Amino acid sequence: MVVDELSDEMVDRLFHALADTTRRDILRRCVRGKLSVSRLAEAYPMSFAAVQKHVAVLERAGLVSKQRSGREQLVRTDPDAVGRARQALDELESAWRGRVDRMARLLAEDPGTEEPEALGTEEPEAPGTEENNTPEGPRR
Repeated sequence: MVVDELSDEMVDRLFHALADTTRRDILRRCVRGKLSVSRLAEAYPMSFAAVQKHVAVLERAGLVSKQRSGREQLVRTDPDAVGRARQALDELESAWRGRVDRMARLLAEDPGTEEPEALGTEEPEAPGTEENNTPEGPRR
């Protein structure tokens, strides 16, 4: 799938990163402004290393960026990356709506309204019909 030139691998990373509650919360917190990884770690009942791993997943997905400020790593949400995730969902929705619409049209069609010839599905003539009959009787 191509989403604004994103590879399938990148789209997978985006949605993998967004699949976790903690990572989504980190994104929300960092939208308000840059936060250090240590400050983020204070908000969760997990180790500093675990929060660092969550941030690394978000960074690989392009959802956040880190910037060194002295001894701290400041984390900032990338609003464009969140927009790409939204665009990926919009494109998936559009594809599925198109499929559902096509299925609905097919189901709504009355199969008895068109002649078989018009559909390109001419039925073969059964033995004993006019073309197979001769003045002496049916051909065998």
